[in-house]
Amino acid sequence: MARPRSSLVLRLLAVSAVVSMLSVAATAWLTVRATTSAIRQQPGRVLVDDARIYDTLIGYAATHRDWTGAGPLVESLAANTGRRIVITDRDRRTLLASPAATDAGPLPAEASAPLDALAVDALVSPGGVDQRAVGPFLLPDTERAALGTLAADALSCLRGHPATPAAPTRAVPAAAQAEIVYRPSGRPDVRTSDGEPGVCAGQLRALAEPTGTEEAALDRLRTLTNACLTRQGMAAVAITLDGGWVTTRSDSRSAEYGRSVESCLAGAKREQLTGYVAPAAWLFLLDADATRDTRHFDLSPAGRARIAGVTALVLLAAIGVTVLVGRRLVRPLHELTAAAGRMRAGEVTTRVEVRGHDEIARLGSAFNAMAEQRRHVEELRRAMVNDIAHEMRSPLTNIRGWLEAADEGVVPLDAELVSSLLEEAVLLQHVIDDLRDLAAADAGELRLTLRPVDVGELLHAAVSGVAPGRVTLLVSADGAGSCTADPIRLRQAVGNLVGNAVRHTPAGGTVTVHARREADQLVIDVTDTGPGIPVDQQALVFERFWRAEKSRSRQTGGSGLGLPIVRKLVEAHGGTVTLVSTPGHGATFTLRLPASPDPAGQTVS
Repeated sequence: MARPRSSLVLRLLAVSAVVSMLSVAATAWLTVRATTSAIRQQPGRVLVDDARIYDTLIGYAATHRDWTGAGPLVESLAANTGRRIVITDRDRRTLLASPAATDAGPLPAEASAPLDALAVDALVSPGGVDQRAVGPFLLPDTERAALGTLAADALSCLRGHPATPAAPTRAVPAAAQAEIVYRPSGRPDVRTSDGEPGVCAGQLRALAEPTGTEEAALDRLRTLTNACLTRQGMAAVAITLDGGWVTTRSDSRSAEYGRSVESCLAGAKREQLTGYVAPAAWLFLLDADATRDTRHFDLSPAGRARIAGVTALVLLAAIGVTVLVGRRLVRPLHELTAAAGRMRAGEVTTRVEVRGHDEIARLGSAFNAMAEQRRHVEELRRAMVNDIAHEMRSPLTNIRGWLEAADEGVVPLDAELVSSLLEEAVLLQHVIDDLRDLAAADAGELRLTLRPVDVGELLHAAVSGVAPGRVTLLVSADGAGSCTADPIRLRQAVGNLVGNAVRHTPAGGTVTVHARREADQLVIDVTDTGPGIPVDQQALVFERFWRAEKSRSRQTGGSGLGLPIVRKLVEAHGGTVTLVSTPGHGATFTLRLPASPDPAGQTVS
């Protein structure tokens, strides 16, 4: 069963469709993934940016008495986060606004967050006061320098102090376990990885002593706190520098007393710090583009860049696959081009490997068939040139040799010599005439003069022009009647067949020429009793210059052009010529001509 042929066009379309679908699918999948990731990250980034804005502004409020100098900070935060920032007082009068928010129109009904350094989330800062709000606890430079010296001494002691019998498990063996950390007020603390190290106690106690500034601030804080507790009928407390409290009352461990102390202490801190921090305000955080429709999601530049990168990668992958597939499809064409170049250079044995069953494979098969035909034609051309040279060289050599001999007086120029020279000239003319007839037939210029012809008379005339020698010639044309043909060309064809049969029939043999009618065809058989033609050579008998006798001894004569001329003449009449031969039992050539011929492209007069 023959395999179905695959079309190159269909393969190209299939490859293009597959590459396109894979590219679209990959782009869509990667884009969705990137977009989904960006969408998930976008709210987180907004929250992080908003938290950073809030924390920075709260820090500014905790360390400044008003909002007068916060303009550059607001502009910087807006530029870095892409948000519009507006700060108003408690009556929603604008205090500060980023450049993009100047013409933003009315503010939302609700603020994004309050800006009050004394009322922050207790989970973030215990007591609800931002830890950066230190107020009167802010140390002057002189006290900072003195505490810095004490901290450096304590750190040096901790780093260089070995383990002691009194505290063998609480030694500080490495410098990385102790460091100096500064509070917002400017006070340095020495921190260790295990809390109280148990060594260098003197240096650490000296560092922990309050300065004059801190003593004054602690006294004020203690006074405010105890005044609150007195109003509630509760015992007074002492306030420590780290913001804690202590008391000697026996009921200090009660939850109610503790809550009251913590409430009074937080209120005292807020009262003490009032005037040291910026006034409470409202914070409004808006989109940078006031005209943007917030119902549509807008990717960040990083998200858009990620999607563009993904698309570029998919495009490059698609181009790479297309190039690879294209090179695979075009490779046979390159092989064909190279083979054609080698053939043009004269390598007639050039062939290409045929793979598959598509158009390129069929083109390769056609190329191989063409190459084989060209090789065959080239062999015929070379054989024809050699044969022509041989056929024309022999009579020319004979003529020249005898004329030179006569010219030199070696042989007399008598009637016998002239007759021999004339025979050679006639043979040469015969070869030239045969070549001319074949050339005319090949060019479609073989001229036919058609008229009614008596078949019997034509056969006798054709046979009479052949010297039978010691071969018996028999002619039979009963019932053949007449036909329309060119009598000269048809006589030439029959004469060539008869002459060929006589040359190949041994002495005492018989050559029979018989004509008959079959339906609307005239059939002429030329049969001899010669040795016949081998089966493997029967297809070559009508090739030019082919002869059964390869030695070219010319024992049987002939130029090797007779049978090709017969085929051309018969085909010019619209007929055919065939051969039937059994080796050792002679051969039969059969001409089949239409009763009313339709000349095959020949000139008719």
